[in-house]
Amino acid sequence: MCGRFAFYSPAEATAALFGVNGAPPVEPRFNIAPTQYVAAVRDGSDKQRELVMLRWGLVPFWAKDPAIGNRMINARAETVAEKPAYRAAYRHRRCLVLADGFYEWHRAGDTKVPWFISLASDEPFALAALWEQWHDKESGDALQTTTLLTTGANDFMAPLHHRMPVILDPESADTWLAGGDWLLETWTAPALRAWPVDRRVNNARNEGDDLVEPAGEAREG
Repeated sequence: MCGRFAFYSPAEATAALFGVNGAPPVEPRFNIAPTQYVAAVRDGSDKQRELVMLRWGLVPFWAKDPAIGNRMINARAETVAEKPAYRAAYRHRRCLVLADGFYEWHRAGDTKVPWFISLASDEPFALAALWEQWHDKESGDALQTTTLLTTGANDFMAPLHHRMPVILDPESADTWLAGGDWLLETWTAPALRAWPVDRRVNNARNEGDDLVEPAGEAREG
C-alpha cells in the first residue's frame, strides 16, 4: 500500500511535465497523510488539463457517509476495474497525483523503520489515481476525493513492502488519462532509490524537509 508521501517540487513546473499550463502554486509538503488534500492533474471540462486539490481517500458517489473514504486510500490495480467503489471512476475519472517520493515501513527486529523512496533521477513523478465527486444530500455540498493505484512490488521494493504505487512518467501518464487498459498489464517501475529516515515521520503532524533526510545508507535499483 501507499499510506504517506511527499510533494515538494515547484508545482507549476511539475504540472507542466504532465500537460498543465499555468498551474497555481502548491505548498511543499513532506508528510502527506490520508484525509489531507493532494495536488492532482486531470482532464478538465474543456479537455484541457488542470491542477486541482483533492482529498486523499475516495468517497464513492453512492456512499451514504463520506467517512468511508478514510479507508479507501489505495485501489488494487488488479481489481480496480471490477470493484463497485472504483469501477465508475476507473472508466471515467482518472487523474495523476504529483509526488517526489513515498514512505514505506520495514520491520527491523522489534521496530518498524520508515524508508523514503524516490526516483533514482531525483525527479518528481505522477502516481496513477482515480477521483470521484460526492454530494451531501442535506447541504448539497460537493466533496472531491482521490485514491492511489497500487500493484505488486518489484524486486527493488519487495524487501520493503509487498505492494507499491503505480509510478508514471509523462508518456505513460498520457496513456493512463486517455483510458488505456493495457498500461496496468505492461507497466514496469522506473529506477528507484530508497533510504531510511527519522521516525518523526510516523506522526502525520510533523512536517519539514528534514523528514526526508537520510538516516542510514541508501540503496538503488
